Amino acid sequence: MKYFLLGTALLLGGFTFSQSKIDKQIDKIEKKVIEWRRDFHQNPELSNREFETAKKVAAHLKSLGMEVTTGVAHTGVVGILKGGKPGKVVALRADMDGLPVDERVDLPFKSTAKATYNGKESGVMHACGHDTHVAILMGVAEILSKNKKDIKGTVKFIFQPAEEGAPKGEEGGAKLMVKEGVLKNPDVDAIFGLHISSGTHIGTINYKPGGIMAAAQRFEITVKGKQAHGSRPWQSIDPVVASAQIIMGLQTIVSRETELTKEAAVISVGMVNTGIRNNIIPESATIIGTIRTLDYGMQKKLNDRMKEMVPAIAKAYKAEATLEIADGTAITYNNETLVAQMLPTLQRTAGNDKVKLIDAITGAEDFSFFQEKVPGFYFFLGGTPLDMKEEDAPSHHTPDFFIDEDGMKLGVRALTNLTFDYLNSK
Repeated sequence: MKYFLLGTALLLGGFTFSQSKIDKQIDKIEKKVIEWRRDFHQNPELSNREFETAKKVAAHLKSLGMEVTTGVAHTGVVGILKGGKPGKVVALRADMDGLPVDERVDLPFKSTAKATYNGKESGVMHACGHDTHVAILMGVAEILSKNKKDIKGTVKFIFQPAEEGAPKGEEGGAKLMVKEGVLKNPDVDAIFGLHISSGTHIGTINYKPGGIMAAAQRFEITVKGKQAHGSRPWQSIDPVVASAQIIMGLQTIVSRETELTKEAAVISVGMVNTGIRNNIIPESATIIGTIRTLDYGMQKKLNDRMKEMVPAIAKAYKAEATLEIADGTAITYNNETLVAQMLPTLQRTAGNDKVKLIDAITGAEDFSFFQEKVPGFYFFLGGTPLDMKEEDAPSHHTPDFFIDEDGMKLGVRALTNLTFDYLNSK
């Protein structure tokens, strides 16, 4: 992409885009974006239950004169902004759901919300920064609406529910939005998304072409043995011992059989459910965990090896075991051509030294389902205060998760500039 500097303006595909004007508008709206974020933070909602969040988003988009559709994938909101001239269609996405986490951060707008999750009472918290994503994209929507005459093409704003996963027995998230046609009518040419990052200093943007986040799969192993009194283990077929050996065996698939110099891979057990009393050897056990891969060939090898190993280990201990593997998210794959095209925009926005190439992350994102259909570029936005070491920042999905709101303005600028540059370029 070639840019022709005209003072504070950029000539893009015959349109003049004034960076200084846009920057002033973003400076002016920053306070409003922070207020939105605090409201969402104080009033989080779980996946597929983002009713009030969706109402606020829809009201804002309608106030900007957009064509707005609600109830997409249960609670999703989609706004369409048509520019001054026809052209390509770009989508911008923000996820809206909170998590079943009790907040410990002492904030004036701390969440005290409660909900039932998996049959248990829990606090609800925006412990992954989705509140910032919604507020940032609402700010972008307002800025682009004010400058729609300078836009060549159409912007589709996608406010997505259930990124953290739909409740048991329900569909949701990006996969359901795609299924319901969110990338159609008008057809999207490219999609951009960001994620605030605890562990990255504010003012920084991290990116990677190709696979940036892993595919996630859920596995469940059922081990069947024979129950007996704990004082007479020789009368049992112990599913606990067999489960322990299976768990240790799974780790060797990664450590001894996977070519980790090619891509990272993870098999982690998160739940082991068995037994009811200290002196009863139970009849069965259940092992539940996650598989993370950044290469589909490696994913198949891990899956195939697990299917061989699990029943074989169980049989060695006279037990029986079955394995079920369910796909969660695909690989979050940044289109290399799109990244190369738009990287100069991010560098211009944040500064060359603040846009950093990173290694892949074994976390997962259902933004990947959009990228399976259209070219996409997903990047990370710094959210750690400058006076805190990045390695000391509380992790996502924890009660102490914290975001420095000073980092949000860069998110508004980045998505705004990406939109203008992509649509208005030849």
